[in-house]
Amino acid sequence: MHTIAVVAFEGISPFHLSVPCVVFGDDLLKLGAPRYRLLICGEQIGPVATMSGFRIDVEHDLTRLAEADTIIVPAWRDPDERPSRALLQALRTAHARGARMVGLCLGTFVLAEAGLLDGRTVSTHWAWADEFERNHPHVALNQNALYIDDGDILTSAGTAAALDCCLHIVRRDHGAEIANRVARRLVVAPHRHGGQAQYIEKPLPTGGDQDQIGTAIGWAIEHLHEPLSLDQLAARAGMSLRSFTRHFRNKTGTTFTQWLLNHRLAAAQRLLETGSCSIDHIAEMAGFGSTVSLRQHFTRAFSISPASYRRQFQKKPALEDA
Repeated sequence: MHTIAVVAFEGISPFHLSVPCVVFGDDLLKLGAPRYRLLICGEQIGPVATMSGFRIDVEHDLTRLAEADTIIVPAWRDPDERPSRALLQALRTAHARGARMVGLCLGTFVLAEAGLLDGRTVSTHWAWADEFERNHPHVALNQNALYIDDGDILTSAGTAAALDCCLHIVRRDHGAEIANRVARRLVVAPHRHGGQAQYIEKPLPTGGDQDQIGTAIGWAIEHLHEPLSLDQLAARAGMSLRSFTRHFRNKTGTTFTQWLLNHRLAAAQRLLETGSCSIDHIAEMAGFGSTVSLRQHFTRAFSISPASYRRQFQKKPALEDA
């Protein structure tokens, strides 16, 4: 039985703690796969205060990390606070003996503080990207990825991406069918590729050039079905093409071409999940222009065709999945 240890600490978000618990605590035996053995571990056994005003009971201390095959650190309470020496050493020891390490959201900061991420490419929540890069210059941060699987170390962006990362681990351990059935139980997308962008622009302050960019971006999102170009958005923002391109990248963390593709892919996902119109029509509404273009981009991004993606959502779950 594969043992997963989830690290709990004072001030933890109960929601972030629940993400790995709900995924790996599922009774996989009903789905034809071995269950995970789940341990919640802290520096001390007993009640731990959460950020939501109630306490949870932690049954295991950090010594139990020694028997874990996978160790998960949920979102850390404060990126500016260095984790304890005991926790960092326990993580280093576990990694040295070959345990798979997972940092969810701001949990990536903890793995970085333990020195486990130097020379790696990682993901974390976009809102703390600048702080992460400043504090950990020897780690390559991909600001757009939902999650990154680097073999023995996995890291993810925010809460929804943490769920994607955990489902990815189930997929890696037990295959796509089991992961998809767990996802259906949770009523979430069966598979979002880790390289898929976070789809969240950095905050755009009001006033001046930045507000003009925000207006242009908002207009583009409402007109994804139309042909769009950088020249159009720059004109709407009342800026030169060169200036708009620079400000756009600073505020979205990506190029206009990639940003537009990400949003069109997200629109196609929503239409495939919730609509009944033809894939040809979805290609038009999402702005791909043709079914061939939609299929090529969608398959490259998610490793699944639009038709197969739709079938995953429309497939009726088995009785035990209800």
